[in-house]
Amino acid sequence: MNALRVIRRKIMTPNRSATRMDVRGFHVKSPEARTLLETVGGTFLDGFGIAAQARTPADAEAPLAAIPIRFRGFANEGAAMAFAIRDGMRPGGRNVERYLAGTGADHVYMAYVGVGWAMARLPRICWSRLHAPDPLLRWLVLDGYGFHQAYFRTERYVYDLYEDSSIPWRDGTARDYATRAIDQGIGRALWFIGGTDVEVVAGLVERYPRQRWVDLYSGIGLAATYAGGATEAELTALWEHAKEYRPQLAQGAAFAAGARARANLVCPHNETATRILCGQPVALAQKVTDEAMVDLPGDDQVPAFEVWRQRISDAFARSGHYALTATEQK
Repeated sequence: MNALRVIRRKIMTPNRSATRMDVRGFHVKSPEARTLLETVGGTFLDGFGIAAQARTPADAEAPLAAIPIRFRGFANEGAAMAFAIRDGMRPGGRNVERYLAGTGADHVYMAYVGVGWAMARLPRICWSRLHAPDPLLRWLVLDGYGFHQAYFRTERYVYDLYEDSSIPWRDGTARDYATRAIDQGIGRALWFIGGTDVEVVAGLVERYPRQRWVDLYSGIGLAATYAGGATEAELTALWEHAKEYRPQLAQGAAFAAGARARANLVCPHNETATRILCGQPVALAQKVTDEAMVDLPGDDQVPAFEVWRQRISDAFARSGHYALTATEQK
């Protein structure tokens, strides 16, 4: 049976070359940035392979815990994708449910994003089998879907500015919000496509209609904080580029802080990013997200997830750290 699981891993796991910057055609800022981003992609596939081969989610816990702290979240994201694909291909599968009840609980944000990757790879007829029960966090599934589409279908989603306006989604009360959640994932992908080069990333954002920038910058703030790859000076330049979207950039950074802190994966680059983009350390940025979650309303035309995000952005906007200078207002 173990031999069969090894074969399953080989069949299911994408080729590692798919994460190479030259294969993807992404911008290379420096050898160091390239190594970082390719390591992120490679570790994602390591996690995917671990879950593809594991007999049960519990069997994946030890090898996932052995991944270095900086990249462990990406391995869990990949693992969630593999478990979700297994569930989607087999009616009645409960791998994601069991994963979230175990080690995945600490990586719940990344897990939901990983389910979104699976959604992008599975036929739509299988989407109803995907496990994403949390009414607040399930929008992260579409974030993961958006990242996948921008990362692998870059020409269409980034350069042709395609917008997924007709995607079927289970939430009937706030269906129109789906495109915004997808844009948040596209924003995260822009950080990778632009090779963590702030000037290139900002240039990619500026190709889109301005009404989409609010969500793109949120995703960029999350990726710049969680994955890293930018110096203090570069992060400051990113903050300056964002201008009136600085609170959304901070909201994304705070999401990353919360995800890292919940899984006990905080690294120095996370602290640097939240200090510059949020004006405070990871612990306080996480506190903002936790306080904004209290007494959220039920989903309506505006889902609770968006109310949560707006509360976080508003909390940062009240700080003078985000005010535009007289020169920037011109």
